Amino acid sequence: MSHEQLPLYICWIKVIKYLLQKTEKFPKKVRFTFSNRLDNLALDVLEKIVEVCYSGGKYSLLKTVNLNIEKLRVLSGLCHERKYLDHKGYDHLNRLLDEAGKQVGGWQQQQLEP
Repeated sequence: MSHEQLPLYICWIKVIKYLLQKTEKFPKKVRFTFSNRLDNLALDVLEKIVEVCYSGGKYSLLKTVNLNIEKLRVLSGLCHERKYLDHKGYDHLNRLLDEAGKQVGGWQQQQLEP
């Protein structure tokens, strides 16, 4: 299966598209802090997902993916508090992050099985 067919990859592309749409509307004063950080973390996750597909050390890469998803949750929460991200957008992003996190967790469990 190529990475384009992987459910986690498909889910993460949705996250990136949604997040980029939201962060481009953040105020100019936070574009080099919150916007860039969120966008870069999301792109880092995408790179790691592709690496997981083609590498042997899947568990440690998935652990990194999971950690970066958690960082995105924390940063998006701060953006919501600061009102850079509206309530509806924040809820939708969290649902997407939860879906991806569950897929990563399932894949991690699969890697632990003998």
